Amino acid sequence: MSGFDPLVIERGNAGDPPTHAEKSGRRLFVKSFGCQMNVYDSQRMADVLARDGFAETDRVEDADLVILNTCHIRERAAEKVFSELGKLRVIKADRAKMRLDTKIIVAGCVAQAEGAEIFRRQKAVDVVVGPQSYHRLPELLQRAERRSAIDTEFPADSKFDHLAVPSPAQIRKRGVSAFVTVQEGCDKFCSFCVVPYTRGAEDSRPLAAIVAEVERLAAAGVREVCLIGQNVNAYHGRTEEGGSASLAVLCAELAKVPGIARIRYTTSHPGDMDASLIHAHRDQASLMPFLHLPVQSGSDQMLLAMNRRHKSADYVALAAEIRRARPDIALSSDFIVGFPGETEEDFEATLALIETVQFAAAFSFKYSARPGTPAAELKTQIPEDMKAARLKRLQALLEEQRQSFNRSMVGRRLDVLIEKPGRHPGQIAGKSPYLQPVQMDGDVEHIGEIVAVEIVAAGANSLFGRIVPDQAAREAFR
Repeated sequence: MSGFDPLVIERGNAGDPPTHAEKSGRRLFVKSFGCQMNVYDSQRMADVLARDGFAETDRVEDADLVILNTCHIRERAAEKVFSELGKLRVIKADRAKMRLDTKIIVAGCVAQAEGAEIFRRQKAVDVVVGPQSYHRLPELLQRAERRSAIDTEFPADSKFDHLAVPSPAQIRKRGVSAFVTVQEGCDKFCSFCVVPYTRGAEDSRPLAAIVAEVERLAAAGVREVCLIGQNVNAYHGRTEEGGSASLAVLCAELAKVPGIARIRYTTSHPGDMDASLIHAHRDQASLMPFLHLPVQSGSDQMLLAMNRRHKSADYVALAAEIRRARPDIALSSDFIVGFPGETEEDFEATLALIETVQFAAAFSFKYSARPGTPAAELKTQIPEDMKAARLKRLQALLEEQRQSFNRSMVGRRLDVLIEKPGRHPGQIAGKSPYLQPVQMDGDVEHIGEIVAVEIVAAGANSLFGRIVPDQAAREAFR
């Protein structure tokens, strides 16, 4: 192997008949970087290309077509892509010696941001396509037979109107949990973020289109959907009556879909966490008690500089309001340390917010300048060693809270959605309502079921439990 690992390749059920793509012999390898939206986009690209006879492979060396679906959020994102492209160039050359043609596509946010620069720096690339145009991949591949092809426009028509519908067999291969994009883009313009420039303005899919997609997923065995968007709780999808539906309304409609037992959503902005959505967590049993709500900093000065449009006290009050509505809810968040101008007092304010709110999980990063964003132009950049020291302190506190939360599960019975075989023979694995991996002894026939599990131990990254043996007890628990 070359060091490439597919992020979202799930093998299908042994009983599924081969698809048209699998019969055709043309192979597709997709590597996805970054957020859940890229996972979803990668699956949709695979669906589009399946109509043209491409079946997924987990070996890049066997692929006739390779897609790098890129993310531009973190530091040196573009350089990581060019490093991957250097490896692919060698593989492409080796396959050419065997008279095997290989096409390379760079998709996603780096493609959107870098455009023609990708072709200039890496001649092995055949197609560059932005995240709003991947429904045009078949046309772009045809153009690439003659010369390199690029599409990084923001088209007037929505890509969602043109995407292929995955077959039931394709859905089953991806498992019993599925991502569903409901909203794209962002109008918040946080000063550190490239999303408004690479994904465009906020745009929500129509309510009926999302319900129809989830109905197809459920019919193929999906039990849990995670609704995703750059600013998902700003969702305002068009209804068939011509009105606008909120995220709370969307969740209520999806809860009616037979077979869908769990609903999640990410990523949210505190400013769009309205009363209807808070009440949905109180009233809708299928809406999981785990909420990712990024705050980024506990310093009002930093929040202002970040253009976050809320203060630290606002966030603390919002967390308290959510917990009053749903006392068993757990929160996760995002944090940036070392934002330009951050003082020790600003950093201590972030630690204080973490101590006050108490998080079950979190993502935390050193600030990295993204070209074209306002924060990148600030003259008060923080030295790398100071950022690293602060991140270490912050992550130690967050990890302490995460482990404390996980240990609090020991002795409890949790509803666990069984998703796949476990790490060892005779084991199965699933997710708790709080998105924690749970390992237990059991038969793979439980995959797709929600079972009551008594948690007996908490490891570094997983919970361990045993299935409650009495069916009546399980049903009573559910």
